[in-house]
Amino acid sequence: MAKKKAAVLAYKFSLESMISVETALGSHFDLSFQEDPAGFQTEVNKQSYSIIFINHQPGDNTTFALVEQVREQTPSTPVIIACQPEDSDRLNRRLEPLVYDILNLPLTPERIRRTVRNALHTLQQDNELAYLRRTQDIVYSFDQIIAESDSFKAAINNLKKFAASDSTLLLTGNTGTGKSFLSGTVHYNSPRRDHAFIKINCANIPDTLLESELFGHEKGAFTGADKQRIGRFEQADGGTIFLDEIGEIPMAIQSKLLRVLEEKSFERVGGNKTIKVNVRLITATNKDLSALIAAGRFREDLYYRINVLPIYLPPLKERPRCLAPLARSLLKKLTISLRKSHITDFTPEVLALIQGYDWPGNIRQLANTIERAVILEEENLVGLSSIHIPELSRPTPPLIQMTEPLEAHERELIVKALIENLWVQKDAARCLGISPRVLNYKIKKFGITHQNWRKHKK
Repeated sequence: MAKKKAAVLAYKFSLESMISVETALGSHFDLSFQEDPAGFQTEVNKQSYSIIFINHQPGDNTTFALVEQVREQTPSTPVIIACQPEDSDRLNRRLEPLVYDILNLPLTPERIRRTVRNALHTLQQDNELAYLRRTQDIVYSFDQIIAESDSFKAAINNLKKFAASDSTLLLTGNTGTGKSFLSGTVHYNSPRRDHAFIKINCANIPDTLLESELFGHEKGAFTGADKQRIGRFEQADGGTIFLDEIGEIPMAIQSKLLRVLEEKSFERVGGNKTIKVNVRLITATNKDLSALIAAGRFREDLYYRINVLPIYLPPLKERPRCLAPLARSLLKKLTISLRKSHITDFTPEVLALIQGYDWPGNIRQLANTIERAVILEEENLVGLSSIHIPELSRPTPPLIQMTEPLEAHERELIVKALIENLWVQKDAARCLGISPRVLNYKIKKFGITHQNWRKHKK
C-alpha cells in the first residue's frame, strides 16, 4: 500500500503562484486550492493539513479572520502568508505571533520548498519537545518524591511553595542528596515549565571555557572560536538555568553572573552587544559558601543574591524513615530498566542492612548499590550475596582473627566479638565493621542473650 501523502492547502493563489506550488511540492504533497472563504473553512474543518498557505490581497481584511480561525481550530498547523512586498511590514506587525512566515510575491519553487521544509522541521521539534515535557511533568512530580522523615518533608513542602516563585533558589546539602533532580522538579512545577530547563555542572567545565559556556562568544573571540556560539543563559531565556557546584565558579565569572542577576543582561565573550534575558536561576553546592567568602574565593554580594530562597537537603543518615520506601522505589525502577521484573523485593536481612548503613554517598550510592544487586541477583528477592555495602567489606580488626566471610560463621563471630568487648554491643559492632542497628538485628535473629542484658528489660 502506498504511503499517504501529507496535505497542503492554499487559498486565493494566482495561476502563477499555483504553478510554483505545484512545481515545488506536487511530487511529495497532496495539494488543494481554494478560492472562497467558505470553501477554505470547509477544508480546514474536514481535513488535517500539514501546511496552510494564504495569499493576502491588498485591502482584503478576510486574511486576518482566516488566520485567527485556523489558529483556533488547528493551532499547531504552520500558516504561511504570501503578499505583495509593500504589505509585508504591516502584516508582520499584526500577524507575526500567529503565522510561521510571510513570503513576498512572486513565489519561487525554491523559496516554497525551503520554507515548507523548515516549517515541518520546526513542527516536528515542537512535537518532540512537547512530548518530552509531558513525560518530564510525570517524572518531576512532587507527589512521587519519598519524604517520610520530618526534615525532608519540610524541605519538600518549602520547594512546592518556592516553585511558584521566580526568586533565586539555593540548594545545599551533601553530594547525592538529590539537588539536581529537585531543581528539575521545581522548574517543571513552575510557571516556566513550558520553556527551557538548562543544567550546567560548573565543576565539570574548565575555567577557561566556563565563561563561553554560560554567556556564549563571538566569532574570533579567542583561538578556536571559528563561529558565534549561543551561551546557556540565552538558551534558557524564558525558562530556568540550574548551576550545580556554584562554589566552583572563578571570581572573574562571578562578577558577570552577579550582573545577570541584577540587570538581566550580559555580553558574549568578545562582543559588545548587550543581550537581555529573562531567566530564573537555581543554584546548588555541597560546600560551605560562608567559608569560601572568608577565604576570598566567593563574592559576598553574589551569595546574598543567590541565597534568596535557601533549602538544605538532609543526607540519608538523617532520614531513616525514608530508607526502606526509597530503596523499594529504586528497586522497582531498576528491575524495569534492567528487564529483571522477577525481582520483587529485598530479603529481611538485606533490608536491615540498608536501614542500618549511613550511606555517605546518599541516594546516588544507594541507587548504585541496588543496581549492582539487581544485575547479580537471580532469585525473586535481593539477598545478602548480591548486596555490596562498603561497611561490611572492611577488613576485620586483629581482635577477631577472621579467615572466613562474615556470612559463613555469623553467629560464632558475633558471639566472639561480644565476649571480647565485654558484651558491649556498640564496641562489638565497631569491631565487626557493622552498625549497632545491624548487630542488634543479628542478635535477635540468632537468639543471642546475656544475663547482663536482662537486667535492663522491663
